[in-house]
Amino acid sequence: MLIRLLRQFLRPYVRPLAAVVALQSAATGALVYLPNLYAHIIDRGVAVGDTGYILVTGAIMLALSLVQVACATAATYFGARTAMACGRDLRGAIVGRVGEFSAREVGQLGAPSLITRTTNDVQQVQTLVLMGCTMLVAAPIMCVGGLVMALREDLSLSRLLLVSVPALAGSIGVIIWRMVPQFREMQPRIDTVNRVLREQIAGVRVVRAFVREPAEAARFDDANARLTATALRVGRLQAVMFPVVLMVFNASLVAVLWLGAQRVADRALEVGSVMAFLSYLMQILVAVMMVTFISTMIPRAAVCAVRIAEVLDTRSSVAPPAVPVVPSGVAGTVELRGVEYRYPGAELAVLKDVSLVAEPGTVTAIVGSTGAGKTTLLELIPRLIDPTAGNVVIEGTDARDIELELLWSKVGLVPQRPYLFTGTVASNLRLGNPTATEAELWAALEVAQARDFVEAMPQKLSTPIAQGGTNVSGGQRQRLSIARALLRKPAIYLFDDSFSAVDLATEARLRAALRPHVAHATVIMVAQRVASIVDADQIIVLDGGTIVGRGRHAELVATCPTYAEIVESQRTAEAA
Repeated sequence: MLIRLLRQFLRPYVRPLAAVVALQSAATGALVYLPNLYAHIIDRGVAVGDTGYILVTGAIMLALSLVQVACATAATYFGARTAMACGRDLRGAIVGRVGEFSAREVGQLGAPSLITRTTNDVQQVQTLVLMGCTMLVAAPIMCVGGLVMALREDLSLSRLLLVSVPALAGSIGVIIWRMVPQFREMQPRIDTVNRVLREQIAGVRVVRAFVREPAEAARFDDANARLTATALRVGRLQAVMFPVVLMVFNASLVAVLWLGAQRVADRALEVGSVMAFLSYLMQILVAVMMVTFISTMIPRAAVCAVRIAEVLDTRSSVAPPAVPVVPSGVAGTVELRGVEYRYPGAELAVLKDVSLVAEPGTVTAIVGSTGAGKTTLLELIPRLIDPTAGNVVIEGTDARDIELELLWSKVGLVPQRPYLFTGTVASNLRLGNPTATEAELWAALEVAQARDFVEAMPQKLSTPIAQGGTNVSGGQRQRLSIARALLRKPAIYLFDDSFSAVDLATEARLRAALRPHVAHATVIMVAQRVASIVDADQIIVLDGGTIVGRGRHAELVATCPTYAEIVESQRTAEAA
């Protein structure tokens, strides 16, 4: 999976990668040739006292060193740019795919896990690419070049390579083998820490209201301790690695000096050749160490690549049509035909055999007890989810056959939990209509009964809004969300219990102001208060996911026991 991911996202950067290989080859070639010159200085310059040879050869070594530094620097530059670009593309691909997901896919993968995959997981793959460009390219060249040059110096000493290289590679390989399962555990535990922290930040008011700080702190400590324990196990294995490397290095150094001294004493080898062989042996072992060091990163990056690929390979259950159809029916008409919706793995359907027609110029209200499927029904219309059976027909055309952008342009949705983005009042309102003028913004706020509190803000339309709209009240968020939908001027308005956080007097003014602005549109609203829907043209009563009543208020009070019970319960609550 890691190879597939790298092949896909590194393909656009073939030229920079080719430059990295060429530059690293030049830099490593210069590095490998330097010990040979060093040996010549000792044997042909120092040993015979030839100062001129020493100066000339030293100048060549200096020039090679400058070439090596320049090429290595340029290779690192191109490698870093390539790695950063690969990370950027990965993050963009993940965010783009998540943007296509319906609520089903987001729920399956989980928001905390998606955040970790977009940040930490991508960073692991990006770091591997960077290390690969700087180390993995140079290591084979250094290893092969050092081996060839070492054999040229002395075949007898080269037998040490048959012991030192396998010893180093084998010992580090065992350590890496022990690391792999720990890396597999680490990423899900990072997910858990993110999830717990995200819940505690989002629900800090609830935590404080119920004095749950100690319990939540203990829950976070538990998740944090599990992650720390895994990280410590990985750290201990990494800590063992470097002593092992140093032991092999030093043992090889002692062996070369011991055997080399004997060869020099027997006049079978010159001192310079021993020093050059020692340098080549160190280069070979360093190359092996570089490869094994990167190998420690590969298991974690491979785990991260699988998690990234899981997101990229997940297809939204709300797929765009292969051959889009432009609706030609009456603008704003909505029809549900025998709709059923069942969550994945659920035994019971949330909605069963739901059929209704909502026409332009009418208000259709949906009521029912908690869990009756009201919000789910509303989410079917703009294709936030697709029905598992039946059809949603918009303006005479199945919603599945309409281009998603076109479908969404016809709908103005005010969700049950209104969400505001980081920015200003104006930037949030212009999500409904990016080209809206300031006069249009104030007009929408006027209708939504939000003008008074926006005018009272220090910077009015330019007043900053915190993430999620946490610096305004629930009722203010609802009214700003309604103004945002009004700016869209859609053919279909969907209000999902959008007046629940405002007082009765404000709601009455809001409904009166809305009436002329939505007179020619199709309005479908979910409501808890019966007072909000008594004037609706059609009231749909849901119970257990099925329609148990349909009609106007007076008719349903007389004919639908479920609706009569809702009316009576609210009347009793008001009287109390």
